[in-house]
Amino acid sequence: MLHLHIHPENPQARLITQAVERIRTGDVVVYPTDAAYAIGCQIGNKNAMERIAQIRGLGPKHQYAIMCCDLSDISTYAKVDNAMYRLLKNNTPAVTTFILPATSEVPKRLMHPKKKTIGLRIPSNPIAQALLKELGEPLLTSTLILPDQADPLDDPFDIENQLGKRIDVFVDGGFGTLSTTSIVDLSGENPVVVRRGVGDVSAFE
Repeated sequence: MLHLHIHPENPQARLITQAVERIRTGDVVVYPTDAAYAIGCQIGNKNAMERIAQIRGLGPKHQYAIMCCDLSDISTYAKVDNAMYRLLKNNTPAVTTFILPATSEVPKRLMHPKKKTIGLRIPSNPIAQALLKELGEPLLTSTLILPDQADPLDDPFDIENQLGKRIDVFVDGGFGTLSTTSIVDLSGENPVVVRRGVGDVSAFE
């Protein structure tokens, strides 16, 4: 496993490039976000996604999310009208995952099997932002919660200890938080707050 110690406020460009080169080759990465640590890979890499599902113990009905740098990619992956776009623009970046109707660009394995939706998140964390900018495309992402645990992993020592042999790259930004994102479902007629995490969801109630 490649363990990169990256500054949480001023990520070193050289190390970010190193991490992104590995992601492009199909590696599974653990990286910090503005909530808990997340585990991710390239959207198009089925193998890496299956490894994430194994590590996290996820079933076939799991709703995956994609982590985006900003809203410029949104129309590629989600169907949003002008009103929805404005709502998202006013409420991102956020510690919130938005469930949206997926476009045909999204691989079927990432969509909710029945609802055909995709989760979308735009983080403010400097390391996550630097990774996404360098990658030039969104990351398939999932909160780093292991099957037998209630809380996400937040201690770099624990992450290395428990996952060192199962992941390829660990982007270490120091201690994370135990907080999870809020989840807001925007795929129906009215917004539905699915999970209350640290993200402010008052605009959707």
